[in-house]
Amino acid sequence: MKALHQFDLNLLKAFDVLMDERNVSRAAERLNLTQSAMSGMLARLREGLGDPLFVRAQRGIVPTERALSLAEPIKTTLAHIDGILQPAEFEPATAKMTLRVAATDYSMSAVMVHFVAKLALLAPNIKVALLPLTPDLPQQLSQGKLDFALLVPSEGADYLHLKPLYDEHYLCAMRADHRLAANAELTLADYCQAQHILASPVGGGFSGVSDMALAKQGLKRNVKVSLNNFLLLPQLLQHSDMIATVPSRLTALLPNIKHFPTPMPVQGFTKYIAWHDRTHNDPAHRWLRSLVGEVCRGFMVVPI
Repeated sequence: MKALHQFDLNLLKAFDVLMDERNVSRAAERLNLTQSAMSGMLARLREGLGDPLFVRAQRGIVPTERALSLAEPIKTTLAHIDGILQPAEFEPATAKMTLRVAATDYSMSAVMVHFVAKLALLAPNIKVALLPLTPDLPQQLSQGKLDFALLVPSEGADYLHLKPLYDEHYLCAMRADHRLAANAELTLADYCQAQHILASPVGGGFSGVSDMALAKQGLKRNVKVSLNNFLLLPQLLQHSDMIATVPSRLTALLPNIKHFPTPMPVQGFTKYIAWHDRTHNDPAHRWLRSLVGEVCRGFMVVPI
């Protein structure tokens, strides 16, 4: 292994991209290099670090144990170097970049709509890509494929930075001319007898937090439709006698909807913003995260 003064530190970026892509051609494309130039950098990495680092597989390449042990320290080091080289000041009005954010469609409707509108006024040259939450979220954040995510803690990872944005509670929603909408309150008996829509990012299930709350009292409800997002919810509510128990901030976005407090206590949740150490000290990302917090602090709370 070479001493630091003999080692080309540019090779660390090549190593980091090779770890992300596990494919020489894609790594070369990402670094705007020819495949032969990328292969040459891999050869120099192997010589400098005294290990094969990557070996051929049926599809692409796979890292050796030595490469796996180096991956996180190298990525963290590159992030720190990048932070050092960034301008001390961030100017939103002139900044040009693409921000990649993952969230559920509920969070996109409740938070990101307002965030994007405010961002367009303050930083008109910043583009925003809104993406779904996926199981490999921590890896996407660490690899730079995402910049931050809006989630609940169970969806994150221990090594991510997490900051609470707001607390949320549930309300029961139905169309404005529903037979129950004229009542002064929604009773527990009416709630259990009604037909329900269950909307959850997981989707496919017919039991949620409301069902757990009912089970504590030995009760059940009739869930007729299960959704993995909130896109169809307004139409289903408007064209049926079904009702839905949804986050309170969503009810304000549903047209011609009457909402009631749930007739039994239902545990709410706290929405967090999550990001990786890679962007923790970056001035641009710090400003963008603070803007999300500012948007959330301006929310009007829907009464329980």
